[in-house]
Amino acid sequence: MNVGLLAHPAEEIAPKLLGSVLTCSTPDGTVSIAITETEAYSGTADPASHAYRGRTTRNAVMFGPAGHLYVYRSHGLHWCANVVTGTDGIASAVLIRAGRVIEGEELARGRRGEKVESPRLARGPGNFCQALGITAEHNGADLLAGASVVLSEGEPVPAALIQAGPRVGVSKAHDWQHRFYLAGDPTVSAYRLSPRAKPHAGA
Repeated sequence: MNVGLLAHPAEEIAPKLLGSVLTCSTPDGTVSIAITETEAYSGTADPASHAYRGRTTRNAVMFGPAGHLYVYRSHGLHWCANVVTGTDGIASAVLIRAGRVIEGEELARGRRGEKVESPRLARGPGNFCQALGITAEHNGADLLAGASVVLSEGEPVPAALIQAGPRVGVSKAHDWQHRFYLAGDPTVSAYRLSPRAKPHAGA
């Protein structure tokens, strides 16, 4: 995969990342996960985006360049990983919500729990990062440089399997159809509407 493939708005890249593979190598070993669910966040034009109010120390990676990893802590509990997309200087990122472990399942299960069923190892953005071993130290990592975290192309996904829907758990612009997932795939997380969600005009 090259940076040119990611140099487009998040809502264009999010469905194209389905089937791609994110691999993380740590001293414990290597885990690879094929992506099955994503969500697009369009920066300053998107009320649900971390970059909606502009650049900060926390969200600086979102502003480019494309092909880097934006990692943040959710609710003080879980790490979440985003692939930065678009044009350098304009915030745009795709949240990786779920995937299927295709390498290092034993290591992923050790991180997630011995009793966790295979489809649930990387279901949900926090579980995805836990299974991979992604933490704050990977924030800003170049996914295309062959370092410890790498994004690569996987098996092609038939267009008929890709579905779009509202984003999960966000209170603003939740009804934007910026969540993309593989229909019927058991690794995809369940839709959950935020109790604070309010409709918002837009995409």
